Amino acid sequence: MADQRAIERYIDAIWLEKGLSANTLASYRRDLSLFACWLNDQGAALLEADRSLLRRHLDWRLEARLKASSTARLLSCLRGFYRYWIREERLTDDPTLQIDSPRRARPLPKTLTEEDVEQLLAAPPLDDALGLRDRAMLEVLYATGLRVSELVGLSCGQVNLRQGLVRVVGKGDKERLVPLGDEAVYWLQRYLAQARRELIEAGSEVLFPSRRGQQMTRQTFWHRIKLHALTGGIDKPLSPHVLRHAFATHLVNHGADLRVVQMLLGHSDLSTTQIYTQVAQHRLQSVHRQHHPRG
Repeated sequence: MADQRAIERYIDAIWLEKGLSANTLASYRRDLSLFACWLNDQGAALLEADRSLLRRHLDWRLEARLKASSTARLLSCLRGFYRYWIREERLTDDPTLQIDSPRRARPLPKTLTEEDVEQLLAAPPLDDALGLRDRAMLEVLYATGLRVSELVGLSCGQVNLRQGLVRVVGKGDKERLVPLGDEAVYWLQRYLAQARRELIEAGSEVLFPSRRGQQMTRQTFWHRIKLHALTGGIDKPLSPHVLRHAFATHLVNHGADLRVVQMLLGHSDLSTTQIYTQVAQHRLQSVHRQHHPRG
């Protein structure tokens, strides 16, 4: 009962001080109550817990394989709780001091298999200008790993089909040269020869215009990708950024140097690119589990 009174007094205090939502307050109350139950099993109370007890609880959570994110949330809640009671002069020591929050695992980016990509690339119809435009856009996106904003913002002058390169202006106005590859060059040439004139006004430099002859928005291209995913029978969450992830993941899977992938993606920090090595390892583990007789 004493623990519950301490929890409710703290919840009332932060409601008055911070105006937190009912859901947030309920989450805090639940975390504190569960910790109080664990302490009770150890013969201790909330306002009696010391650093050693808290470390034991964290070890218990680790052994129970509870998520690092929920443990980090609990620690944040406990810090606020104990600091409140120090301000109220009920406590003199904060048991959460010198205890670091667990590192949260960075979620792996959603990606596609090479078979998924082939199905998506083959989905746009090739008997009209919009279909040819979409096929060229998807080929360029998968060949280069451009951000969607970089793709829809391309002008004709940024593409050199003879050399097979695209000059990209990325974040922070940084320029980079990215190879297109033979397939992307082929579909660009076909699109430019057969379809672009039907969509664009004379004199415009927009490479991939919308139906109205203007620069396409990111949202429009996202909707086009969803449409083609449906046609191609791809039952996965899909966005232009997923193709960027697929580009990087497939390069790493086939042995590309990570620093080269970093340059192609336009990442300023290699640590941002390193997530794709984890995707590759995750894929290898999945294949091993699926096909090895003792997996």
